[in-house]
Amino acid sequence: MFNIQIASIQRSLCTLMLIAFVASSIEVTSQVSQGGKPNWNVNEESIPALRMPAIDREALETQDAITDQYKEAPWRFGVEFDVDIDLQSEGVWTEEFNVRVWRLRIDASDALGLSFFFDEYRLPKGGELFIWNVNRTDFIGSFDHRNNKEWGSLAVGQTVGTSVVIEYREPLIVDFEVELHVSKVIHSYRSIHRYAESVQNRGPYGTSGNCNININCPEGAAWSTESKSVALIIQGNFAVCTGALVNNTAQDGTPYFLTANHCLGNPNNWTYLFNHEIEGCTGGTNNAPTSDVISGGTLLASNAGSDFALVELSETPPAAYDVQYSGWDASGVEPVNLTGIHHPSGDVKKICFDEDAPSEQNTGGAAVWYISEWEEGVTEPGSSGSPLYDQNHRIVGQLYGGTAACSGNVNNGEPDWYGRFDVSWDGSSAATRLRDWLDPTNSGSLILDGWPEGAVAYDVDAGIQVTGIPTDFACGAEPFTPNVTLTNAGINELVSVTITYAYNGAESQTINWSGSLAQFETAVVELPEFVVIDGDNQLVVGATNPNGTLDENDFNNAAMVSFVTSLGPTIDYQLVILLDDYGSEVTWELKELGQVLFTGGPYDDDIDGTEVQVDLCLADGCYIFEISDSYGDGLCCEYGEGAWTILDENGALVDSGGEFEDFDQAIFCTDVSEVLEAIQSNAPKVFPNPATASVQLDALDWVGSDLQVIDGSGKVMSTVRLTDAMTVLDVSNWSPGFYLLSMRHHILGVCHLRLLVD
Repeated sequence: MFNIQIASIQRSLCTLMLIAFVASSIEVTSQVSQGGKPNWNVNEESIPALRMPAIDREALETQDAITDQYKEAPWRFGVEFDVDIDLQSEGVWTEEFNVRVWRLRIDASDALGLSFFFDEYRLPKGGELFIWNVNRTDFIGSFDHRNNKEWGSLAVGQTVGTSVVIEYREPLIVDFEVELHVSKVIHSYRSIHRYAESVQNRGPYGTSGNCNININCPEGAAWSTESKSVALIIQGNFAVCTGALVNNTAQDGTPYFLTANHCLGNPNNWTYLFNHEIEGCTGGTNNAPTSDVISGGTLLASNAGSDFALVELSETPPAAYDVQYSGWDASGVEPVNLTGIHHPSGDVKKICFDEDAPSEQNTGGAAVWYISEWEEGVTEPGSSGSPLYDQNHRIVGQLYGGTAACSGNVNNGEPDWYGRFDVSWDGSSAATRLRDWLDPTNSGSLILDGWPEGAVAYDVDAGIQVTGIPTDFACGAEPFTPNVTLTNAGINELVSVTITYAYNGAESQTINWSGSLAQFETAVVELPEFVVIDGDNQLVVGATNPNGTLDENDFNNAAMVSFVTSLGPTIDYQLVILLDDYGSEVTWELKELGQVLFTGGPYDDDIDGTEVQVDLCLADGCYIFEISDSYGDGLCCEYGEGAWTILDENGALVDSGGEFEDFDQAIFCTDVSEVLEAIQSNAPKVFPNPATASVQLDALDWVGSDLQVIDGSGKVMSTVRLTDAMTVLDVSNWSPGFYLLSMRHHILGVCHLRLLVD
């Protein structure tokens, strides 16, 4: 059952590059969980136990003494055991308070903590996983169906102690049988847990060299913003590398994470530990957070030619993590000086400084910035992949390797080298370069500041945003007056700006603003009246010539917004959604002929019974409403009596639902223009309905009409002229779902039929 992976490795710098990261992927420290507590009212002696083999501390320390010398090698903190644990062959099932509970105890002598890798993890709704120590001092969880990953596995964080219980519980009736299998157990002998005993002779708290500088020392004060981007990567029984969140030109918080190519194992099973730092300058304390963790990510791009890897984290870090997305510089202009932020030897966050310009070199086949010597601080194993910032607080590279290290209380004067961001920017495909991911707007910009906080303050920097303009579908032809908000993002007082604006592609106009704005102060400026047109409308604004000079940061100098307006008659419909317990699974959209007009969701969880009301201003036409549930169990009825309803202008029911699986759909039409109503006896008929192979359209009085067939996405599949009273439509190749048959007659008016194809 057990296989202890403690390889005796003959290390050289070249072989380290190739083999240092082949360890299996397990994560340590807790990650985003869903709340709740385990049931501790159970005697742990009644829980079957599985004992791990003893570890050879002497052999481990001999190997660590070799590998800890090389920053290209991961920093090992534990021993990894192969196991085969499932809910049928191990542990015990009981029934408690109308739930089924499975438990297994894992015992490991002298362990500072235990962590686990579930190579199979798929929980039904209502299932909950907890991991807790028998001392009842530490637990992680719950993990539930919201932690299900598309790759079907989950690594969970470390729980302190030598004896730890895995507990799974579920309702007596579930949607499907749980898939839960443990393939790895990590016995930590150098713990990264905040509750670890300080008597350990090696560990991450203070185990990096004495010349390292804590990020929260006075030297790091100017870098507190960028520090929030940086995270420690845990893989298996190793603190593998460091990396950082990076901004993109859409500035939308997509969790792109930059690290080194040579760090790559399987990012799906990495954990990314943010805010692992301590206050002040004193190391050797055990109060650094280990709870701000994201579990898993997807590799998007990598290239050994500049030793970079870009990963998209499996979820956006919660607001409570207070993360920053670092800016970057892909111009290739030689930096004046450099700063590194990193996690040496799995330790709390550190910072180092090089006051000289680097040189461009090629090392080990990779284009690098070569740092001949750090003036303050240093890097170590575990620092690989960490961001290198230029004097403007923008990333210009990530750590590839080097021989720099501490020599007592000072560094040894040796070099480091970092893969160059500008070289990583371009490549042969999206899978080998950064620009496709970090410039999704195709702005062509090679320089971008951080988000949501700017990377650097300029002397002269005026920013502009549009306010007071519709963001969705707008009804009516009434003109309105947009506003723009000027922001002084610069250090110098802002006293004048030239504002440019253009409505719907017309020639650009200007407004000369003057006033007095201190740094970060704003002013609202009203633009002239905007006369809308039917259909797509667009407003483009810009801020130029601040204080009569050039703006030092042109990224925030322009903005563009668009919206859709109907100038014809409109009618007010209403959408009402009654949420169940899992609002985060619910999204919806309303489309007209493929154009999305309104969207909503996801919503908060645990607010069962909350009613969401959305006013829908609709023109004459046909619409497709589609509501989705990411779990596939709809809004009703097991986890709340949720439902959706569409009402017309009189409050009458148009359509409704709630019991569905992945999605529900409604197709309806509004006839708000003055057209003749079709006489009921003359209305066309379609049969059979539902249909599988063909349908017959009986439309005697509608001969000469134009017939449009519209699919469930709003796409017009075909348009034909009805020339016969009886028309047969072949639907054998149509995808299952609802279709709209729309007919328009020059005398009878408009008629819409809904057809269901099985």
